[in-house]
Amino acid sequence: MANENVRIHPTAEVSPKARIGTGTSVWNLVQIREGVVIGRNCIIGKDAYVDFDVHIGDNVKIQNSCLVYHGVTLEDGVFLGPQVCLTNDRNPRAITPEGQLKGNDDWVVGPILVKYGASLGACSVILPNVTIGRFALIAAGAVVTRDVPDHGLVVGNPARLTGYVCRCGRKMEKKDKGYHCPTCNWDFTPQEG
Repeated sequence: MANENVRIHPTAEVSPKARIGTGTSVWNLVQIREGVVIGRNCIIGKDAYVDFDVHIGDNVKIQNSCLVYHGVTLEDGVFLGPQVCLTNDRNPRAITPEGQLKGNDDWVVGPILVKYGASLGACSVILPNVTIGRFALIAAGAVVTRDVPDHGLVVGNPARLTGYVCRCGRKMEKKDKGYHCPTCNWDFTPQEG
């Protein structure tokens, strides 16, 4: 349940079984389901949907019209651009092969973990059973079908690794066996494998 230090727009629909941290703002037309845990100082933008039992860390920004489905965990400092969709079923179908409407027993949830400081560009789609690494950057419109390494920069459909980004969000330059950020003078060596 929200406390008095949380700002919730009157048109937002927030379950009384959700927990929302101090300093968080929930904007108009947002829906937050039961069992959701949202940390401190977050922004949940207009028309976002946060499904049941989703866990969101501190200082997370979810922009307008994002869809965050059951099975998702967002660590501290994650950014979701407008209309990001975090899915949870790799084989979605409305009906069985016999034409019957599928129910909860037919549904296999695949988790998504978005790690500390990662940034997902507008309209990107993340498929289930994927981990997005720390400070990774997902380009706008990318469709992520597999894990993204820490600081990885991925683009396209399906998304492919095209480089690495710094903690400051700038693309890094290749240097020796690693990468260097000319903006903040930080060096990074990707993990093998």
